[in-house]
Amino acid sequence: MRRVLPLVFLLLSVSLYAQQERTEAKNESKQENGEPEDTIRLPEQDFFLLMNSDDVEISNNVPIHKIIKDSAVFALLDDPGAAMIDSLWQKELFMSSLYNGLQDSLVNLDYNEVVYDNLPTDTLKKRLEKLDARTPFKVEYNPLLENVIKSYLKRNKKSMERLMALSAYYFPMFEQKLDKYNIPLEVKYLAIVESALNPRARSRVGATGLWQFMFATGKMHGLDVSSYVDERMDPMMSTEAAAQYLSTLYRVFEDWDLVLASYNSGPGNVSKAIRRSGGSNNYWNLRPYLPRETAGYVPAFLATMYIFEYAEEHGFQPPNPHTSYFETDTIQTKRLLSFDQISEVTGVEKELLQFLNPSYKLDIIPYIEDEKYAIRLPRSRSGFFVNNEEAIYRYAEAELAKEEKPLPQLVDSESRIRYRVRSGDYLGRIAERYGVGVSQIKRWNNLRSNNLRVGQRLTIYPRKPVTSGSTASSSSKSSPKFYTVKHGDSLWSISRKFPGVTVQKIKDLNNMRGSSLKPGMKLKLSEG
Repeated sequence: MRRVLPLVFLLLSVSLYAQQERTEAKNESKQENGEPEDTIRLPEQDFFLLMNSDDVEISNNVPIHKIIKDSAVFALLDDPGAAMIDSLWQKELFMSSLYNGLQDSLVNLDYNEVVYDNLPTDTLKKRLEKLDARTPFKVEYNPLLENVIKSYLKRNKKSMERLMALSAYYFPMFEQKLDKYNIPLEVKYLAIVESALNPRARSRVGATGLWQFMFATGKMHGLDVSSYVDERMDPMMSTEAAAQYLSTLYRVFEDWDLVLASYNSGPGNVSKAIRRSGGSNNYWNLRPYLPRETAGYVPAFLATMYIFEYAEEHGFQPPNPHTSYFETDTIQTKRLLSFDQISEVTGVEKELLQFLNPSYKLDIIPYIEDEKYAIRLPRSRSGFFVNNEEAIYRYAEAELAKEEKPLPQLVDSESRIRYRVRSGDYLGRIAERYGVGVSQIKRWNNLRSNNLRVGQRLTIYPRKPVTSGSTASSSSKSSPKFYTVKHGDSLWSISRKFPGVTVQKIKDLNNMRGSSLKPGMKLKLSEG
């Protein structure tokens, strides 16, 4: 044994010395090439990492895990097992089609008798009594309420399960804000009735966000709107504003049922209903005198609260959440950044960035002195961003310098326009004229297809300056736009860069039958 030990130590010493020599040789080579030893090499510095390298030391220690040659796409190193969401949860988070369906059902609420044998009337009465005992709302049995609850259970089960999945993300944050203002925590269900938990929801009259603030009401509570940002779509800021507004309404009405009604239709309509009812303060007595939508508002709220509170008894099985709002973190940005750049750097999917940061209308975080803008990221990725912040800003500036089209100027969106559809108009043309996206026009006007009819009125929040003399003919006289194809481009990615330009429009303008592109190819994007 005494003879073996010295031999083992000798072998270990030789191995360590050889490893140290290799490391010093690599560092000397870096220094000769003018490279710092511990810096991130960015794509514009012609640094490419081969992930299939046989050198285990390189692949384990280099701080970038994905480089695609010729496309300047990269992401910081992260453990794949720490991925924030799986495909099922991501699908549930990003589904926004619930809003239109729930709004339609709210306006056309069915009060007719519904046969649903799984919920006997006696059982419902007992459960409503329990709810009434532990909430400040008047949760009384009413045949109309029974029909609404049974209608939801019978026809909206899948929608409710999807909303339950979303609620696991938003409700903890809602409850924190509501508790801060001493508001009943059950008010969190109001956001479901208002927006189906879609932070980008916009009603036919322009109410926007999770809590459906009109422009003036949002301004009154500090929610600003510009060409880049709509703070009514910011979950945290809009929830704070909603809590303030609800607290103010309660000081006026001192009744939570009437607070809900006034939140929907305005305090003036509720006070009129009180007068017309002979001075009653009971919501069910006021219903006949309220606007149609508000008449169904409180029953929809109470039905939603019942279903969420008794979800297990009715066999609801929503997907399990993988995260909550508090498993994300915000970082104040110091330069202009786009979601594409952040996605490339951090590896966070762009769709997830859009979900976490819905208030940025153009997928761009602006930079203005004396203004504070932040990016919300999963906690597992926020550390990478902070640790490599300066390198990220350098990369963003380099990418911005390559842009062929300047970014829109930051202007306050304090007004909207009503556009009348003319013969020959289509959504792409209208979107290009006002510097907005086709999807935005559809969202602002609750359009479910691209079809338009002559004479139809569209609500538009323009990002381009609008003058009285701007017409379609004036835009047709401008020079045609061209785009030079780069490595990694596709028709879809190019269309995303230019508002109003669709894949089909590019193919039509360039007489293309297929979708294949070659670097250096010039594509026509508009008529001359």
